[in-house]
Amino acid sequence: MHSVAEKKKSQNIGEYLIYMYQMEDLIRSFQGNMEEIRQYVVAHYPVGEKEKEEITAWFEGLAGKMKKEAILEKGHLSELNQLVDQLLKLHYRLVKTDKSYFETYHQAKPHILESILADNGENPGNEIQICLNGVYGLLLCRLLGKKISEEQLKAAESFGEVLSFLNLAYQQDMVERN
Repeated sequence: MHSVAEKKKSQNIGEYLIYMYQMEDLIRSFQGNMEEIRQYVVAHYPVGEKEKEEITAWFEGLAGKMKKEAILEKGHLSELNQLVDQLLKLHYRLVKTDKSYFETYHQAKPHILESILADNGENPGNEIQICLNGVYGLLLCRLLGKKISEEQLKAAESFGEVLSFLNLAYQQDMVERN
């Protein structure tokens, strides 16, 4: 696995998922064309040739999975969806057992409901997917130089709080399993 992704996965599962969503979108922006990804993306990484070969191989593997799972137009890799499901199960457990988490989630709930209503009949996914999408959406707006409303900032901040709390619990679960 690409070292940035590996590091994110071991330290912050929410950041890892958002990073991987970016990589999926990057591959989509080149329609999975590895020649173009090599030329316009990997060639600009400030690393040596050996590392560029490793990064290219990582992108090739990712693009191959995306083609195999037929998500080159939209959607997320099944392995990422499984991680979101794990976080959702953790979310349900914490809502019932952890008062601090419940309060953190309670702050985000109005924004989650707002996201559901704003999706005009489309299925925005579960509550954790909505939090991930909200943070990723804010990141995309910033990257594209779009104006961000105070409400978007508040929502993304509350989503980030939920994801941060979940990350701590997720990391703790991983330590206890090993």
